[in-house]
Amino acid sequence: MGALRAGLRLLLAAAAVAAGAGAVAAAAEDAAARAYATSQAAIGNRLGEHRLTGMDGAPLALSALTDRPLVLSVVYTSCGTVCPVVSDHLRDVVRDARRALGEDSFNVLTFGFDARRDTPEKLRGFAVSHRITGEPRWWLASADPATTAVLLREIGFSYDDIAGGFRHVTQTTVIAPGGEVIRQVYGEDFPAPMLVEPLKQLVLGRGTPAPQPAELWKRIAFLCTTYDPVTGAYRFDYAIFFGIFFGGSSLLMMALVIWRLWRERRRAMAAPAASAASAPGRVG
Repeated sequence: MGALRAGLRLLLAAAAVAAGAGAVAAAAEDAAARAYATSQAAIGNRLGEHRLTGMDGAPLALSALTDRPLVLSVVYTSCGTVCPVVSDHLRDVVRDARRALGEDSFNVLTFGFDARRDTPEKLRGFAVSHRITGEPRWWLASADPATTAVLLREIGFSYDDIAGGFRHVTQTTVIAPGGEVIRQVYGEDFPAPMLVEPLKQLVLGRGTPAPQPAELWKRIAFLCTTYDPVTGAYRFDYAIFFGIFFGGSSLLMMALVIWRLWRERRRAMAAPAASAASAPGRVG
């Protein structure tokens, strides 16, 4: 009887643990769903005129970075798990994107959201550790708590305080020129096209009144880049170029054939009329 009671107690304890684990999993899933909904709801938001502090300690106006497409990555510098992985992967994808779109085609901002600890000194250390120093058009900055809260709300970034750090959504935000949020990219090792394709669309959409030859060639190069999943990089797709060339040549040849047929038909119709006009009249 005692053994039976002990077995029942163990069974009830196991059931309680399982129920608790299920509740924790359900709560985590619910939190992830809320974070995703908040992130997606931010698409279409326009960023405010925020004053940040760069890693050199100088003021940095966020609007100065939205003169062209902006990639915004949110981290905290004391993170030892996800943030370093995200930053390293983002660095590689950005390098790949710059090879495809041009070094000056977009800006990147790594924003430290731990307003108390992400000092300019910590940001400089983070840049060195993750080999961001020297990358073209890449800024690291933080802000005061009030500015940080508003900016994170505008981009739909969610986080919770936990012991020793933060639990936060892994999110990279793509912002159009002028400051409008247009795309959210999730995960620490997202596929490169998830970030490069919206950038490509934004770069191609930056109209100019009269493109110069060099700018026109850059636009053609943008159109003819394709992602190679084998190498994990963008490359110039000559097949697209050849397809355009041979397609244009075929259309030109068809136009030439049609023109020649039309000209021969016109000559054939004109010949009887010319013969009748030149024939001598009959005398009655």
